[in-house]
Amino acid sequence: MKPSSLPHAVGLTALGTYVPSKVVTNHDLAKIVDTNDEWVVSRTGIKERRISEDNEFVSTLAFRAVDNLVQKYGSAVLEGVDLVIVATNTPDALFPSTAALVQSHFGLKAGAFDLLAACPGWIYALSAAHAYVKSGVCKKVLTIGSEVLSKVVDWTDRTTCVLFGDGACAAIVEEVPDGYGFKSFVLGSDGLGGKHLYMKCVAPSLPDGTMIQDKLYMNGREVFKFAVRIMESATIQALEKADMKLEDIALFIPHQANYRIIDAARAYLKLPLEKVMSNVERYGNTSTASIGIAMQEALDTNRIKDGDDLLLVTFGAGLTWASGVVRWYHKSF
Repeated sequence: MKPSSLPHAVGLTALGTYVPSKVVTNHDLAKIVDTNDEWVVSRTGIKERRISEDNEFVSTLAFRAVDNLVQKYGSAVLEGVDLVIVATNTPDALFPSTAALVQSHFGLKAGAFDLLAACPGWIYALSAAHAYVKSGVCKKVLTIGSEVLSKVVDWTDRTTCVLFGDGACAAIVEEVPDGYGFKSFVLGSDGLGGKHLYMKCVAPSLPDGTMIQDKLYMNGREVFKFAVRIMESATIQALEKADMKLEDIALFIPHQANYRIIDAARAYLKLPLEKVMSNVERYGNTSTASIGIAMQEALDTNRIKDGDDLLLVTFGAGLTWASGVVRWYHKSF
């Protein structure tokens, strides 16, 4: 593709989501682990979460999020998709990739790969999709965040099992009219903090000698401190790269991990409540699907309109983080 024919602007043009129907409240959790509603809400803001059934996996949730995309925008939404990226930390298998399963399920003539960057995975996927389209390598990328962390948490550990829920989001990234689309991305990592949040795969330990447990492990105190700090700095960096100010932002959509973290970031940035999207109380931390699910709810409740500038920021294991600014484009397929 000649430079003159490369797209000037690339952005999100469609969004779909799926959450399992099974609702697990804090009262339900109190029956299986030493906790209670007041303890969970006071520390996290979470009241309930969606949990996948025994026969629901990451591929299942991903398929249903794409189905939702098609239901809302019509079958034309998938026409021309030439790459599928699935961000997940809980794939059905290391290989084949979940993305390949999506490609096959929907009969797409597309390349496919999974991306693992913990909770920031979907924002990493959006940045990769943006680069592929902007450079002319691809024209239309299907980016998915899908997670079933309920299948890997330790249900005897009250400090972690109360935090997570399952869900998926699916979005189309392609060329958009000038003025719309992604304005900036910030990606970061600090592997020295890996020992504070991890999940076992094939090695018995991390390179620093930290022995890896069989279930998801999190040092909540250290992750909380990291999250508050990085939410603030990554937000400012994304605005600076976009040459924008906070007052230009219509809606702040942060990672839905813990309301105390969200509110600390809001207070630091001096944002009014009406400019902050939060639904963590009903879904918990759905990891890679978190921001997509929150964005969809904001669209459904008319909190996002055509041309609105949205500020996204997320953090997770690695330790990793990502942020970005995107101007929403309402496209009719």
